[in-house]
Amino acid sequence: MTASEQDPPVRGRGAADGDSIVSLDDGDIHVRQDGPRGAPALLLVHGSASSTRSWDAMAPLLTGAHRVIRIDLLGHGRSAQPARSGYAVPDQARRAGMVLDRLGVEHAVAVGHSSGGVVATALAEQRPALVSALVLINTGPALDALRAPETGAMDLTQWPPTDEQLRAFASTAVSRPGYQIPEVLLDDVRGMTLHTLAATTHAIRSYLQEQPLPNRLTVLGKPLLVLFGEADRRWRSSSAADYLKVPGAKVELLPGLGHSPLLEDPQRTAGKLLAFTAPRPARTD
Repeated sequence: MTASEQDPPVRGRGAADGDSIVSLDDGDIHVRQDGPRGAPALLLVHGSASSTRSWDAMAPLLTGAHRVIRIDLLGHGRSAQPARSGYAVPDQARRAGMVLDRLGVEHAVAVGHSSGGVVATALAEQRPALVSALVLINTGPALDALRAPETGAMDLTQWPPTDEQLRAFASTAVSRPGYQIPEVLLDDVRGMTLHTLAATTHAIRSYLQEQPLPNRLTVLGKPLLVLFGEADRRWRSSSAADYLKVPGAKVELLPGLGHSPLLEDPQRTAGKLLAFTAPRPARTD
């Protein structure tokens, strides 16, 4: 009997389009798929305290060329929230790989926003044959790139946060004048447990402490695009230059945007991503 025959099937509305649940031994993972099943796969990984819904504005711009697969990491969105363990970065990456296996995906470009880029990097480390290229969006290369917390940052010793605390925290995720974080994304934070949020934060810090991302990516040798909102209020945008040590890496700053270009200007962000993933013409020389 093959591994795929042993695995429980994907449950939910059509595995090729819409929402479904992939049941894994250590927790159910919510998956959203859009676009043609036969198109090149694009895996979108959200950041901490977020969910698949953070890609809602950008995903429709990608489905003309890609099978777009979004997952809620363990502890986020509509995925399971174990009370004790399972939030280490390698564990999150392993689950993402298992989800792609269940969906029959053999190769995918992994795209991560913020800490989602850390998980995407770990997935490429674990499954180099599965991840064909990486796109990191406002993913800090190392802990020294973190900005000092601004006044009003969410206090993890108090839970649940008040609406005022939550909005103050969310405000640092964007910099485009007049932009307001969608209420559904604030609901994602409200729906998390304090343990999940604290464990996820600790896991990302631990992974970056072990080794900066550019060092890990240099060893992998994967095509790499780094997009960084120039007005990021959480990570120093100048730190994006650290990725230039990765051979062949392309780094682009996005003027006027902050920590979440996928929310603040999904069209511009999608355009950069699609240009990177477009098939290259064969060389004739």
